[in-house]
Amino acid sequence: MVEEQTQLAGPERNYMEGQQADEEQGNPENNSLHRPLLKRNLTLSSSPLALVGAKVSHIESLDYEINENDLFKQDWRSRSRVQVLQYIFLKWLLAFLVGLLTGVIATLINLAIENIAGYKLLVVANYIEKESYLAGFIYFTTANFLLTLVASVLCVCFAPTAAGPGIPEIKAYLNGVDTPNMFGATTLMVKIVGSIGAVSAGLDLGKEGPLVHIGACLASLLGQGGPDNYRIKWRWLRYFNNDRDRRDLITCGSSSGVCAAFRSPVGGVLFALEEVATWWRSALLWRTFFSTAVVVVVLRLSMEYCKSGSCGLFGQGGLILFDVSDVSLRYHVVDIIPVALIGVIGGVLGSLYNYLLHKILRLYNLINEKGKLHKLLLSLTVSLFTSACLYGLPFLASCTPCDPSLQEACPTTGRVGNFKQFNCPSGHYNDLATLLHTTNDDAVRNIFSTNTPTEFQYFSLTIFFALYCILGLFTFGIAVPSGLFLPIILMGSAYGRMLGIAMGDYTKIDQGLYAVLGAASLMAGSMRMTVSLCVIFLELTNNLLLLPITMFVLLIAKTVGDCFNPSIYEIILDLKGLPFLDAHPEPWMRNITVGELADVKPPVVTLRGIEKVGRIVDVLRNTTHNGFPVVDDREVPVGRQAIGERELHGLVLRAHLVLLLKKKWFLQERRKTEEWEVREKFTSIDLAERSVKLEEVGVTKNEMEMYVDLHPLTNTTAYTVVETMSVAKALVLFREVGLRHMLVLPKFQGSGVSPVVGILTRQDLRAHNILSAFPHLEKAKGSKKGQ
Repeated sequence: MVEEQTQLAGPERNYMEGQQADEEQGNPENNSLHRPLLKRNLTLSSSPLALVGAKVSHIESLDYEINENDLFKQDWRSRSRVQVLQYIFLKWLLAFLVGLLTGVIATLINLAIENIAGYKLLVVANYIEKESYLAGFIYFTTANFLLTLVASVLCVCFAPTAAGPGIPEIKAYLNGVDTPNMFGATTLMVKIVGSIGAVSAGLDLGKEGPLVHIGACLASLLGQGGPDNYRIKWRWLRYFNNDRDRRDLITCGSSSGVCAAFRSPVGGVLFALEEVATWWRSALLWRTFFSTAVVVVVLRLSMEYCKSGSCGLFGQGGLILFDVSDVSLRYHVVDIIPVALIGVIGGVLGSLYNYLLHKILRLYNLINEKGKLHKLLLSLTVSLFTSACLYGLPFLASCTPCDPSLQEACPTTGRVGNFKQFNCPSGHYNDLATLLHTTNDDAVRNIFSTNTPTEFQYFSLTIFFALYCILGLFTFGIAVPSGLFLPIILMGSAYGRMLGIAMGDYTKIDQGLYAVLGAASLMAGSMRMTVSLCVIFLELTNNLLLLPITMFVLLIAKTVGDCFNPSIYEIILDLKGLPFLDAHPEPWMRNITVGELADVKPPVVTLRGIEKVGRIVDVLRNTTHNGFPVVDDREVPVGRQAIGERELHGLVLRAHLVLLLKKKWFLQERRKTEEWEVREKFTSIDLAERSVKLEEVGVTKNEMEMYVDLHPLTNTTAYTVVETMSVAKALVLFREVGLRHMLVLPKFQGSGVSPVVGILTRQDLRAHNILSAFPHLEKAKGSKKGQ
């Protein structure tokens, strides 16, 4: 793996010292991960590691910056109007395909879950109706055990990166961090099958997070022409063979995934804008909205088709639909108090949930690192515990007589319905079984149901809330695809409904709407989303009257939660060791300049515009840097004396240097090449390839003495900053533009002064790295982030 260059200017050093230092750290695959999950390096010139899935990997950044070298400029000038229109058309075509495939796969996942879980619950209901309680428990537990086993084996043995929601890794990727094997074909297939197995097994997790990951995988595979080993190399796909266009496609995929989960097109777009995307523009806004619109059309068509009964048990289920457009909503000034209380509770409980989940994930890491068997045993243990609770706890609830004025059938023994009979006599129902002996989507609809003030008892809601708090903590983190949305919605809706019952006649707001507000508050308190979450719930409920109080609850919950800890996704990013750059720099970063960073770092490795092959091979072998400044002797007018003056020509990438060696584009004498010579040997497609490794290139002893002209492949428009710029300002520029390298130039330029002071990379701008080199800034570490 390639590491960005973090050394700074000065006399050249022995390159083997850095290599030996890396070897002293030990093999990253054997990292114990005990106290911190990942090693915390003490220098700015560190070799960072990340835990992606179940494997420790070197961190590599992505090249979102346009590499404007001579070949790129020639390719751009040579594009005809037809080719430009073709490129634009293909962008929209890929956005359409992303939405179409995401909608189709989401439909298949929902159909499979509703049928597998539905028939399983029907068999259990028949056993209970016959009073064969032990046989029902054995069947229920065995079915859940086997479904969990399938999902866990697939994740552990075939695609460890498919475990979890995948949203933190998507955030990191769109922030500029490469997350290995996160968007492959194997990961996609395991994510689909694993989500079906895990959700059908009744585990306290949702399919919403995995759907976001599935959408991102589809977008990535479409953009690059398929899996790495079986890539379609059509000529038109060459336009998208770069990190920049792949980023836009993955943004469309993530928004399509949210839309597929909640049937919320605008919410999906805003989720991508607010939560996962670091870089945004109006053209991307249009394409993401187009993708989500296609998803909605596919979902609507599938639901209309399935209403005829052609999809088995999949009818109204499978998608969280809670239409309260016909509910008359009235609230008064006195209702502000309970609504604000819901927001405060959501913020406190959300931050507490984040804190406890952080501790559980660290514990699970110690178990998972013992091997594949321990991962499987952990998943299966959670499955057995969940099955025992879901089956046994409804026996604690008392039977409630049916209200004869209800239009809905009561009691119901089937899968669909608000009034499950379970073990109750005729004319009575078990309210706790209504919530536990059903799919998660149906449980949400049941607890959100309006005009049912006496349906759920306080005791049953308390058990339901406590159970899902426990299961929510211990289920997330096992080796199966899992999402956080649905468990948090169920927990929040439980205490929201309990508060609605406690308010009684003092409020005009329906208990079902209190449940909606509770779910929204806990999601805001844990995930810290506001705008996108508000729109998702608005599209979910189809009632504009809920908008003011929903906004009020979300703002309070997020504000309270921010007082205690970061969002759950930021916590997971930190646990995985992914160097995510936050939007707001720390206040103390304005007190230190990029030049001061240069003083505490080793010297930068530079190359000349026309360099010896042996020198290039030596640099590539003894460093792991991704970019090298190209420095030339400055050309001065005739009659002017200049001694030792040099100029910065630009930045050349490691992949391009390896490509030069592979193609053996060597010169016998030190000279510049002509434009036609470059076009004969290289194309823009060649420069986009990143698969060639130095170990695969052989250079003879005679070739070592030859020369290479680096000018045609050098990015002459690399982003630069002056050494007097503050680190805070450099961080904002680095993140907003989506850079991988930022060159630091001296304030004074003249004879004998190096034209480049150093290079800033992602690791250099991370707070804990800077604090390790400047301990006196530790006092300001606890300060609030800049606004």
